[in-house]
Amino acid sequence: MIDYYNYDTSPRKIEPTFEDTSVKETKQVKNENKIRAKKQQQSKAKQTKKNLTNIFYLFTGFAILLTISYRYAVINSSFTEKESLKGELAELQKSNQQLKVSIEQGTNINNIEQEAKEKLGMQKLDNNQKVYINLDKSDYVESSIDTQSEDELETWWSKLLKDIFNIR
Repeated sequence: MIDYYNYDTSPRKIEPTFEDTSVKETKQVKNENKIRAKKQQQSKAKQTKKNLTNIFYLFTGFAILLTISYRYAVINSSFTEKESLKGELAELQKSNQQLKVSIEQGTNINNIEQEAKEKLGMQKLDNNQKVYINLDKSDYVESSIDTQSEDELETWWSKLLKDIFNIR
């Protein structure tokens, strides 16, 4: 700044060359405080963003783990159901085999005959209970090849002509 003197009776400067240092310091302090405040806000914003991403990763990991454990629970329940069905199948096959054996033992001709005699009072046929029938030796079956009707032997052309001219 250039100092100009006023050539009046009192020697004084037009503008004072000195500035109040307290004003300068307060301006600098205010500027520094503003800069610090901006830096703090930026760091808080970065920290908040960092915290939010950490929370997001935490919830995502929790959701993935929850999904995996649910899948394992479903697989475990279906496995136990399958094993119980296998056990039931084995029991049914065993009882089926036992029934087959009992049926085979029960269908023995000697057992059936004995049961019929004892419980039902049946007996074997005598010759006077038997009835004989004599049948003719001739064959009563007709061959289907020789007996075709005249309608089947007619062509479609002749049928059409008969329909047109009403010939019967």
